[in-house]
Amino acid sequence: MSLINTIVKPFKATAYHNGKFVPVTNEDLNGKWSVFVFYPADFTFVCPTELGDLADHYAEFQKMGVEIYSVSTDTHFTHKAWHDTSETIAKINYPMIADPTLAISRNFEVLIEEEGLALRGTFVVNPAGEIKVMEVHDNGIGRDAKELLRKVQAAQYVASHPGEVCPAKWTPGAETLTPSLDLVGKI
Repeated sequence: MSLINTIVKPFKATAYHNGKFVPVTNEDLNGKWSVFVFYPADFTFVCPTELGDLADHYAEFQKMGVEIYSVSTDTHFTHKAWHDTSETIAKINYPMIADPTLAISRNFEVLIEEEGLALRGTFVVNPAGEIKVMEVHDNGIGRDAKELLRKVQAAQYVASHPGEVCPAKWTPGAETLTPSLDLVGKI
């Protein structure tokens, strides 16, 4: 069974955000677009390249009303230590959620049980708390913030334009499709 169109399960966690430890729950998602970016562990190799890329594009997500949440099974203390010691991670202004109980990673079905680590899972959640985009990578394959930005733009467009869909490589301003019997076989 897919998590697409399901509601994010209840959770409570602590995040490192803007120099403070702050509580984060599923209720914080209500009424806004959210992106969850799961990664295996702090102080690793591919992870800082992805999180730094997201930090570089964070303002663009914010302009679209989107909050980014990075999540690993590390503690919030480890997130702070990483933030304090890495130039790349120091750029992060979005909440870094700690999941040492593994509950959130299990809820999003990205937990590698035998390792206690998360796969590289990306989830776009709409203001109603429904998962609209999900993508899970092997931990050796990094993600691209620009592509994620495009997917969020498409999800927001489809949500605000019922009856329209976004074709491959769609970008804002490009033509969309209106599925109908007349369109079948003509693309």
